[in-house]
Amino acid sequence: MTIHFSVSRFLQVGLSAFLVSVLGACASGSSGPKPADLGANPALLGVKTVWTSQIGKVDFPLSVHTTAATITVAGSAGVVTSMDSRTGAVLWRNNVGAPIAAGVGSDGRFSAVVTRGNELVTMEGERELWRSRLSSQVFTAPLVAGERVFVLGADREVSAFDARTGKKLWANQRPGEALVLRQSGVLLAVNNVLVVGLSGRLVGLNSLSGNVLWDAPLATPRGTNDIERLVDLVAGVGRESSVVCARAFQAAVGCVNAERGNILWKHPASGSVGLHADDKQVYGVEEDGKLMAWRLVDGVEAWSSDRLRYRQLTGPLVLGRSVVVGDSSGMLHFMSRTDGSPLTRLNTDTSGAASTPVVAGTTLVAVTRDGGVFGFQPD
Repeated sequence: MTIHFSVSRFLQVGLSAFLVSVLGACASGSSGPKPADLGANPALLGVKTVWTSQIGKVDFPLSVHTTAATITVAGSAGVVTSMDSRTGAVLWRNNVGAPIAAGVGSDGRFSAVVTRGNELVTMEGERELWRSRLSSQVFTAPLVAGERVFVLGADREVSAFDARTGKKLWANQRPGEALVLRQSGVLLAVNNVLVVGLSGRLVGLNSLSGNVLWDAPLATPRGTNDIERLVDLVAGVGRESSVVCARAFQAAVGCVNAERGNILWKHPASGSVGLHADDKQVYGVEEDGKLMAWRLVDGVEAWSSDRLRYRQLTGPLVLGRSVVVGDSSGMLHFMSRTDGSPLTRLNTDTSGAASTPVVAGTTLVAVTRDGGVFGFQPD
């Protein structure tokens, strides 16, 4: 996707930080390049819709949590919903009573979201356990792991809370840059290491204490003003064992060994959505919609595809022999992992994808801006 925007339109003041709204920039491109012609659907894969549901409009950076049998999602108005991934049946709902800014984080037992009033709300099933006021806005879904809830704030503070009681266990704050992206950042656990995106760096923290274990720069600020110097890592990541691959917004892609903290490779790249990986390749979408694959071992380009240019794509999902991406018109595209050629495509609704597609068990799940939740399975 190509992003052309006036700086004044997409800067927002949020506490001590300015926030750049990338999603708004993408959606505003009515005068941008014409999307690539898709041609006839090759229909080389048999995939069917098996259920649909509705969660209400989604206008925040949604993360969908999955287990083998469940998905947990949220709508902007404040309702968190857990569903059976095979049937779409609602297992439980909880209304947190305020619009949601980030979520959903879950470990299958505890779930957490952050409201636009900067409250971290943690639930066990449909029962709210506790809520805690945070020091800044949050755009990254909380990470729930090891009976802890980890939060990455827009002020670059990483915090850990006891999932049962809400007690704050530790906090680690990096001096704030003038600008941060108003979209999900990097926050995941690799064994006992908490891997966080802070500015253009992947940082490994001790999950028990918050102490820095390693610091790996994937991109560095450049330019003469705050806009030009903006560097941030974006969700999602490609992970294979202890190797974590991430994208620095409009700057680079690279992979780091999360046990040792050493950079395996990094290359310039221009994109604004995250990556996914298998045991051989890392997949990503460039700003113009070009689908890319790099070799996991050394970052050498394996292939690229122009078939979906300018279609405003989500991040990729590796699924079977496909790489699946959603677009701004609501279509799901299944592209070959081998060479990026089209295999098939499906429709959801016309409001556009709200998040990267996910898989739960054997069900592919897509969520749209209008709150449509669609479950797909192979024929």
